[in-house]
Amino acid sequence: MKKTIRGRKRAPAPKRATAVKRATEVKRAAAVKRATVVKRAKRAKTAVAKASAPRRATAGKRAPERRWAESPAALRHRMATILERLEQLYPQAKCSLGHENPLQLLIATILSAQCTDARVNMVTPALFARYPDARAFAEADLGELEEMIRSTGFYHNKARNIIACARELLLRHGGQVPADLESLVALPGIGRKTANVVLGNAFGIPGLVVDTHVTRLANLMFLTAQKDPNKIETDLMEVVPREKWTNLAHLFIEHGRRVCVARRPRCGDCVLHDVCPSSAV
Repeated sequence: MKKTIRGRKRAPAPKRATAVKRATEVKRAAAVKRATVVKRAKRAKTAVAKASAPRRATAGKRAPERRWAESPAALRHRMATILERLEQLYPQAKCSLGHENPLQLLIATILSAQCTDARVNMVTPALFARYPDARAFAEADLGELEEMIRSTGFYHNKARNIIACARELLLRHGGQVPADLESLVALPGIGRKTANVVLGNAFGIPGLVVDTHVTRLANLMFLTAQKDPNKIETDLMEVVPREKWTNLAHLFIEHGRRVCVARRPRCGDCVLHDVCPSSAV
């Protein structure tokens, strides 16, 4: 009598082996099929990436070539057109940091690092009332000063730089802000950008300020192929008349905030679309 399992006859051994083998083959085929689908998906993704990469690379490489293919005379002429149009568009462009004297502008510019001018202008009225001169800043309590400028960000470093800068002003300049680039950049926490802001807006001495807006717009308009602020400053000095150095930053900042916005530039509304190689129009 044949053996049974749960009331059923048990299949002969050869048939059981065949059934197991077929089940294994079905599983193996399904696994291969899944692997193939995954492999094809990866290949498709790689193909798309490779297809788009050359366009991105080419777009990135064209800028320097087109920039340097332009003659110096043509570049100066285009720069003059850019300045003329922006001056007409923003006739009231000026430094947006509130100040009444060179020291206040120096302090406000230190605070503006990694912070909006609007936020700085909310902090400085009370700050300047509490610390009216360099001596007051030099003798300030670090903790109290930090608390007053906390909302501008990086307040630990800014407070230390302000106090150190004020002490240096007392020690070397009689508490007055010097009116030359070399002396300004020698002060603690003061770089070329801050020095040029003070020179141009507090003393009327032309200073070419290179901030994030100037860096971005100058590269978009192929006025430079550099990323380093000092090199950008040098390039712009060659094509911008000296008497317009200070106003250049004001114009670019206004245009960068209103039209040539970083995330979504409004090229269709831009007065520079025909002289900007990056224009989408």
